[in-house]
Amino acid sequence: MHVIIVGTAYPYRGGLSAFNERIAYEYQQNGHSVEIYTFSLQYPSFLFPGKTQYSDEPAPEGLKIYRKVNSCNPFNWIKVGREIRKKRPDLLITKYWLPFMAPCLGTIERMVRKNGHTRVIALLDNIIPHEHRIGDKLFSRYFVRSTDGFVAMSRSVLNDLNLFDTQKPRQFCPHPLYDHYGSLIAKEEAQRVLGLAGDSHYVLFFGFIRSYKGLDLLLDAFADTRLKELGVKLIVAGEFYGDPKPYHDQIERLGIASRVVLCTDFIPDSKVNNYFCASDIVAQPYKTATQSGVTQIAFHFEKPMLVTNVGGLPEIVPDGKIGYVVEPQPQAIADALVRYYEEHREADFTEGVREEKKKYAWSTMTNAIAQLMQPQDTKK
Repeated sequence: MHVIIVGTAYPYRGGLSAFNERIAYEYQQNGHSVEIYTFSLQYPSFLFPGKTQYSDEPAPEGLKIYRKVNSCNPFNWIKVGREIRKKRPDLLITKYWLPFMAPCLGTIERMVRKNGHTRVIALLDNIIPHEHRIGDKLFSRYFVRSTDGFVAMSRSVLNDLNLFDTQKPRQFCPHPLYDHYGSLIAKEEAQRVLGLAGDSHYVLFFGFIRSYKGLDLLLDAFADTRLKELGVKLIVAGEFYGDPKPYHDQIERLGIASRVVLCTDFIPDSKVNNYFCASDIVAQPYKTATQSGVTQIAFHFEKPMLVTNVGGLPEIVPDGKIGYVVEPQPQAIADALVRYYEEHREADFTEGVREEKKKYAWSTMTNAIAQLMQPQDTKK
């Protein structure tokens, strides 16, 4: 096939780029030709909450990436759509994560579909965003009507899709494994690289810090004296997407500054393995969720997980087999962490992760897309 992916890719950084580049490699490894159309402008600077949108890592090798899509320019959407339409790819993939992108991606999709040949499939991170804004439903409806079929990476998103469409073909496929962040290294070596004391235990909170991810709940949990007595510390590795002051104030108020390691710059791909390999367990205390790429990085590095009982997280983390599923409350989080260390569960949970990770091959995702490739009657 000739496959075109429209969405975030190098020189942009983060999980969206990582996903699109990794699935492009999967198609190429199976003999397909692949092009990625990424953004010349992804977000206006004033809308971007982080320090920079751009990666300082080397460009991925062997991928055709074109910076042509301006998310804010309707004339550009039409131009890009016409260009892709003329190429007549067999498959156009878009990744949908934010209604802000719906007019851009939806218009490109509509232009491409006019060639009567290309099948347009959307991969849905979210259809209803975590942080609601006026116009979200209107924009998402426009996008859904532009698309031939959908792959949702959590059942909660698959259910949300029913608010906009109940007829078009769809598949559920969990987020595949992020397996490009380097190899596993010994815990002692990773801690040495990060300058961490080797006589402590470490819980990892990883990724962009946004209010819905519940870092405040985890900090409250760490005020539990049992965790202090067990020598447990918290690594916070990721960039603040919002005001960091409330978190710093909370740490001081709780008196836990000596047990919280703040690494709050963006973590480049080449250093991700150090943080996961240095830790004993990965905590995702989210207040709301659909799915999370962090779980798939944890699977790759064979790390047990603690997640909250929200969205699609319990679907991915079997409670008591590879970690814990708890309510999004500080006491429940603290109790689970204490149990983890007191009962010495790391070894058996790690073995459970090794078995469970086999489910999340990238071929499973491309097979789900393939099932949607046959044309069906859809609402235009």
